[in-house]
Formats: sequence, structure tokens, C-alpha cells
Amino acid sequence: MGRRIVGTTRGNAERDAITVEIGFALLTGAFAAALVYGVVAVPVWYFDLPDALRRIAAVAACLAFVARVVQVLWRFPRPGRGPTGQLSGQRPEKPADQPSQPGRTSPDS
Repeated sequence: MGRRIVGTTRGNAERDAITVEIGFALLTGAFAAALVYGVVAVPVWYFDLPDALRRIAAVAACLAFVARVVQVLWRFPRPGRGPTGQLSGQRPEKPADQPSQPGRTSPDS
């Protein structure tokens, strides 16, 4: 059995969200790679250009795939952090220009 680290257990909803996000990243990455490869490789076949451009298309497609996967997964909130990036136990800071109580026009009134 694997070791369990204290404070790092995940619920089913969080595991499902991570799984869906990884699947979305891989699917959109594959779509982006196919699009980039098609844009570069189709003219190579159509206009009978050198085959080296097909290799360039393959490299560009791989880079597009990796870039899209990293972009999607980097945006995903990390465990223990809220959507704003703050740790879950921290309170957000109040802006100084907001009244401290509803109905008041300034903090001094």
C-alpha cells in the first residue's frame, strides 16, 4: 500500500476535475497539433515542395501540442489554492477605498 501524507487527501470531485482537465488539455493539444501540421504540410504536398518542410511541420506540431497542454494545465488551480491563487486559509485583503460596513459612505462615518 502507498504511504499517505497528512493533509494531502483529495476528494472524488477534485480527482474528477483533475482528470477532466488533463483530458481537455490532451484533446485540445492534439487538435492544435493537427491544425498546425495541416497548415504547414498541406502546401508541401500540394505544391510539391521539399520534404524537409514536412519534418518542420512535424516539429511545429509537437511544439504546438506541448504548448497547449502546458497552457491549459498551468491555468488549473493547484490543490490548496483557491481560484485567486491564495492559500485556502488566507483572507483576501480589502481594498482601501471600500466602506467597512454596508450603507456607509466612508470608513470614518
